[in-house]
Amino acid sequence: MSQSKPRGECPGASACGCSPDDREETAMHDHRRLGRELDLFDTDPLIGAGLPYWLPDGATVRHTLEEYIRTAERRAGYRHVYSPVLGKRELYEISGHWSHYSDDMFPPMDVGSEQVVLRPSLCPHHAVIYRSRSHSYRELPLRMAELGGMYRSELSGVLGGLTRVRAIQLNDAHIFCTLDQVADEARAALEMIRSAYEALGIRPARYRLSLPGPGGKYVAAPDEWRRSVDLLTEVLDRSGLPYEPAEGEAAFYGPKIDVQVTDGAGRESTLSTVQVDFHQPEQFDLHYVGADGAKHRPVMVHRSIIGSVERAVAHLVEQHGGAFPAWLAPTQLVILPVSEAELPNAEALAARCADRGLRAEIAGPERGTLGARVREHRLVPYLAVIGAKEATEDHVAVRLRDGRRLEPQTADAFLDRIGALVDSHTTELWDAVA
Repeated sequence: MSQSKPRGECPGASACGCSPDDREETAMHDHRRLGRELDLFDTDPLIGAGLPYWLPDGATVRHTLEEYIRTAERRAGYRHVYSPVLGKRELYEISGHWSHYSDDMFPPMDVGSEQVVLRPSLCPHHAVIYRSRSHSYRELPLRMAELGGMYRSELSGVLGGLTRVRAIQLNDAHIFCTLDQVADEARAALEMIRSAYEALGIRPARYRLSLPGPGGKYVAAPDEWRRSVDLLTEVLDRSGLPYEPAEGEAAFYGPKIDVQVTDGAGRESTLSTVQVDFHQPEQFDLHYVGADGAKHRPVMVHRSIIGSVERAVAHLVEQHGGAFPAWLAPTQLVILPVSEAELPNAEALAARCADRGLRAEIAGPERGTLGARVREHRLVPYLAVIGAKEATEDHVAVRLRDGRRLEPQTADAFLDRIGALVDSHTTELWDAVA
């Protein structure tokens, strides 16, 4: 990505020794402007409002984020599936989306004698996947995850950048479990959210217990609502997390724990959620065979660790001012040969980076003085300078994004160190690894 400093901006409080006033300005980064300046994403009226496309560096950030969350889910016992982005209208009539959520859905499309709809949510598809096979209590909890597309018919006036879009890639999962497993699964989801936020450098603004409010947008099942609210309240209380109840913010089928974040202007949005759902297992007639040999109804726990990829990246751009944690940065290392004579050494080092899975590029002397090249790439976590002495000894002189200069060291030791830091998903540039 273009690593040049945006006009009038610093790259972020974690990236340079800027003044408190500059850091205050950094907090006000608008991802819509900065994301375009950094060549992460853009839009085109021919594609349409609310339908951004990802440029190569943005796609790298997105891919890295997706792989991180998929790996975390696999380690937590989730199995991944793929499901179609279309479904028959009848599917959403059964789930309740058509009667409670159709204002936010795209109109159905006639295909022969059927009507199909772009899905507004992944949960009906996952319920059908669960229903397609018989299940024993021994299999539960069954954790099903997908990073899949869904579509919302947002009005043009509310669309903006990556935060409000019409085509969404959601980090979604549904846990089918017994009633006595719900609290543990919800707590485990909250712990996954905490761990992901730590790796990404995200600070939650608050936790919200989203409850139903007045009006007819909620399914009429008072006993189910009461049980769901009690379960989530217990989870929050036992987790020791401060939270605030908010009426009118629940999903139409059940209450939620919402993890709220704020942007530099103080605007609040939901990034991650944990939900308890008794409604859809009933609607789709889901069951498992218990230890008694009889059929029992599972509970469905919905959870999203990073929410939509679009909103997550938008928040990360604003939070870090483009100076992403090293493991997430589009370019992790820039190699700076002092002169043309060191260019073969730089190319050899770049090849070693590629072999180790590190994202590196070379900024040669044809791009200006060494100082100019350092400034141009000030958002890159690591700069490796190779002069005549370093080339002879297979060393590099290391500069960190935060301004620190390290003693020259062997290229292999340097690559081992940053490789370990990247693999650990830390937000630290150097100190986290001994």
